[in-house]
Amino acid sequence: MLGMIMAIIDSTIVNVALDTMAGNLGTSIDEISWVATAYILATVVVMPLNGFLTALFGRKLYYAASIAVFTASSFLCGTAHSLGELIFFRVIQGIGGGALQPTAQSILFESYPPQRRGQAMAIFGIGAMFGPAVGPTLGGYIVDNYNWPLIFLINLPIGIIALLMTMAYVPDPSYIKRAKVAHLDWLGLAAMTAGLASLQYVLERGQHDDWFNSDTIITLLIVAVVGLTVFIWRQLTVEHPLVDLRVFRNRIFAAGNVLAIVLGFGLFGTALILPLFFQTLLRFDAFQTGLALLPGALATAVAMPFAGRITDKVDPRIPILFGMVLFALSTWWMGSLNQNAGYWDVFWPRTWQGFSLAFIFVPLSTAIMGSVSRAETPNASGIYNLVRQLGGSFGIAVLTTILSREQTSVYQTLSSGVTLHSPAVQQNLESTTHALMAQGHTFFEAQRLALLELSNTVFTNALAISYDDLFRFTATVFFFCLPLVLVLRKSRSAKAGSHALALD
Repeated sequence: MLGMIMAIIDSTIVNVALDTMAGNLGTSIDEISWVATAYILATVVVMPLNGFLTALFGRKLYYAASIAVFTASSFLCGTAHSLGELIFFRVIQGIGGGALQPTAQSILFESYPPQRRGQAMAIFGIGAMFGPAVGPTLGGYIVDNYNWPLIFLINLPIGIIALLMTMAYVPDPSYIKRAKVAHLDWLGLAAMTAGLASLQYVLERGQHDDWFNSDTIITLLIVAVVGLTVFIWRQLTVEHPLVDLRVFRNRIFAAGNVLAIVLGFGLFGTALILPLFFQTLLRFDAFQTGLALLPGALATAVAMPFAGRITDKVDPRIPILFGMVLFALSTWWMGSLNQNAGYWDVFWPRTWQGFSLAFIFVPLSTAIMGSVSRAETPNASGIYNLVRQLGGSFGIAVLTTILSREQTSVYQTLSSGVTLHSPAVQQNLESTTHALMAQGHTFFEAQRLALLELSNTVFTNALAISYDDLFRFTATVFFFCLPLVLVLRKSRSAKAGSHALALD
């Protein structure tokens, strides 16, 4: 768990430190953003290789080596003196971090007996769901009170402890068949690397570069389509595939991964949108934003053990449906807030959001991982974590694009109705002007400030409407995906003595 938590927190902790890092390294915000992008690009390339690399090196050695690489590169990131050095070390860190999450999930899932695997996924979920909420808050605290290199250097003691515990306690299962380097599919590896890295770049930078108005985005989208097409063809035709995509013939695994995209959409998408909502509309500072996010993270952590116990006892469709409906309702509730909302107005919908995620993540992860054999677990875990990560990137890309477009559209609509010929506008300007003149401003200064205040009011209202529409769009996505849950059915196999999943 320690290695996985480090990797997940490091994917988000740098976001709040980018301004400070840009100032210290003498770069622009656009250039320093590559510190975050480089890590994610490396992570998504390594994740699907989890099954192959586990078989190549053995689980213990692979996991220990990944922790060592991640920890060493964390030290190098903290001592970097230029942007180029920092980006390079972040790529190395991403290579180590990309292995930690799927491998940790495999270790936890296989260490528990079948009848308690829901509890195993609850433990895994505490790190997987808690990390994205804790990362920005922790990063903000470190940047405000210390220096930005500390966001990387704090990994050192955690990484050393995780490495020692891995070498002492993590087993190396005998049923994992060893792969041979001679069977390495170099064409498949090149196609996968180019395809996934290009796709992740498009999702990360598409909105920033104005999507299809950018030649870079168009070119990389073509590379992504061609690369992933070649990769899928190779994995389905070669004798020793890097990533065994035949696991998608298991329709439970396939349906579960579609739901994982929705889970990533909700988790990572709202994890980005909520801080923006709190800071740009509600005017929360960094500390207040952290406090506003905290109830959801705590609710997730508290709910995880309960979700694990329930998953081990009932049809997994029941908690998944409950969690998705509750998340949709609480997110719809967020869509009723405006610029006058305070901390306690966001406390309860945020709490229920966090509570609901536990009842989606735990049974869904248990269902997906339980639908494959133990020997397929490393490969399945790598694919599942990659799909959830891409779902999150897709959610962020979609939501940020909608927010930008919606804000422009709503502002134009609202401002078109604000004219000096409107009696309401005239009355507002007159009352504001008189109030400002009473404060000592001249008539012309008061008029200018009154017009500026009116413009700000229109902008704020447009921003509030845009965020409300965004929250309700997210809720609608969850409502529309509810029928997918009904595809799953739990059955018991007496021979295996474990939970199995089959199609209705």
